[in-house]
Amino acid sequence: MKMLEEGQNQRNNAQNRIKFQEITEKEEEDGISGLPDCLLLEILSRLPSTKYAIRTGTLSKRWAHLWTWVPTLIFVHYDHPHPWIQSPNLRSDFALVVEKTLTQCRQLKLKKFQLRTHYDIRFKLQFNNWIRHAISCNVEELNLDVRDIYLNLCADGIEYEFMLDQTFFTSSCFTNMKLHRCMVNPIGAISWKNLKNLCVSYGSLDEDLIENILSGSPVLETLELEDCFGYRRLNITSKSVKKLVISGYKDFNIDRSEDDVIEINAPNIQSLTIQYEINLLKILLVDVSSLVKADLNYTCKGIRYSHTTPKEEMLKGFIMNLSHVKELKIGFFCSEVVSCLQAKGFVFPSNVKFSEQVKSV
Repeated sequence: MKMLEEGQNQRNNAQNRIKFQEITEKEEEDGISGLPDCLLLEILSRLPSTKYAIRTGTLSKRWAHLWTWVPTLIFVHYDHPHPWIQSPNLRSDFALVVEKTLTQCRQLKLKKFQLRTHYDIRFKLQFNNWIRHAISCNVEELNLDVRDIYLNLCADGIEYEFMLDQTFFTSSCFTNMKLHRCMVNPIGAISWKNLKNLCVSYGSLDEDLIENILSGSPVLETLELEDCFGYRRLNITSKSVKKLVISGYKDFNIDRSEDDVIEINAPNIQSLTIQYEINLLKILLVDVSSLVKADLNYTCKGIRYSHTTPKEEMLKGFIMNLSHVKELKIGFFCSEVVSCLQAKGFVFPSNVKFSEQVKSV
């Protein structure tokens, strides 16, 4: 009898927990659903992908079409660790999802449009149409991460890179832009009149193209070049650009020589960061007289030096040219060179601040 009573009590407790959970979830749903549209749209805008915002449409009639007014569109498709052997049908399905989503969206003003996928040349037209849609909605922040792949269906085995439509280069709606593995190929002058922050990753940029970007972006404040290559001089005379970030420099298509250097002439920038792997023999600072702070956290391990002297000379050159900077930070990737200089008796000036990792080496 006692065992039967205990079993009944356990069943009752389990049922009570389920009922309590249902009531709690209902109250939580009602509480969220009771918020004004502006707050709900802000919540949906912060989701990592638009597909999650779409799924909220199944919650209730209140949520059914709310996602169509979200001012942020994020499409992500990195489902396979080896995209070159991924089924073409999966990429086709992704393209169909994006097409359908854009036709259902009602928002006429976009704050952000982000596309992260592996480029498939068969969908070149669709890709550019998606960007045109974002531009037609006066998108403020554009983030394109279109990674190239080898297509098995291409007999020539050529690696294709996403080529941006020319209308893209004369759109003045952008304020923030990130271009990852995109071919920056304007035919004429660039006109990004409202662009304040630009990051270009894994792109080939020569001096003329950089000049075109700078002259066509009159209010640009931050320029970040991430593993870009092709340029040998950064001539940034714009008075609006205050921050320059060089996150790596990799060009494996050239032979190393004594001329494998780049020059930086940026008399108006106030912040300079040079970090990650720099496959160069030397970086020369021609004019950075307005700098207030600088951050050096780079490595030259891609260069086959017979000894460490060139690395030491480059770091010493940085330190001498940045003696006027209020604070010069030196990070972990420079720790080996720092140790060599210290062993040779080099005295670091008072404006140099080492990271904790460097101190512990």
